[in-house]
Amino acid sequence: MKLTVFGATGGVGQEIVRQALTAGHQVTAVVRDPARLTVTGAGLDVFRADLADAEALRPAVTGRDAVLSGLGARSRKHAGDATRLTRAVLGAMEAEGVRRLLAISAAPIGPVPEGDAALDRVARGIVSRIYKDVYADLRAMEAGIARSATDWTVVRPPKLLNRPVSGMYRVAVGGTPPRARSLGRADVAHAMLAMVGDATTVKQGVGLAY
Repeated sequence: MKLTVFGATGGVGQEIVRQALTAGHQVTAVVRDPARLTVTGAGLDVFRADLADAEALRPAVTGRDAVLSGLGARSRKHAGDATRLTRAVLGAMEAEGVRRLLAISAAPIGPVPEGDAALDRVARGIVSRIYKDVYADLRAMEAGIARSATDWTVVRPPKLLNRPVSGMYRVAVGGTPPRARSLGRADVAHAMLAMVGDATTVKQGVGLAY
């Protein structure tokens, strides 16, 4: 497949690029600073662009089978980036007629799972208050994606860890796995690549967790 990856220098983004290349896909990695992309390999095209400029992004998505986005706020002070930058990605995709989009959000944006223990609910509430601006940004991002003409999937992992890919995690299409506490960045990437051709995830939020 021909894939475009936004947020390609982030923890999940680099894993998406690495695993996609290993699987033999052609990958366009869209970055602000190519020096921050440590992944190399045959089939990789590094595309430098202003991520907020939809017109500048059009050549990066034209003719692609799918776009995978790891865009988001790097910290609380960057809240708003996910909505702003994803808006540009959607504009480029719609201008070029590219349909398939997979984007990263976060578990607290999804529905509260039935059967969660009281401690899990309390912890979720505390985290949501601390990162309320970031989560407000992600909710706005998701709303913009849902209004788009794309065949979208929003992936909602819990706390992210640096662990090797295992392929062993729970998936809840349209929901959140109970006791969703953590997941490795490599497994988020693994899940997103597996969902590219999965019609059951189209126009769905998908919860992930170990």
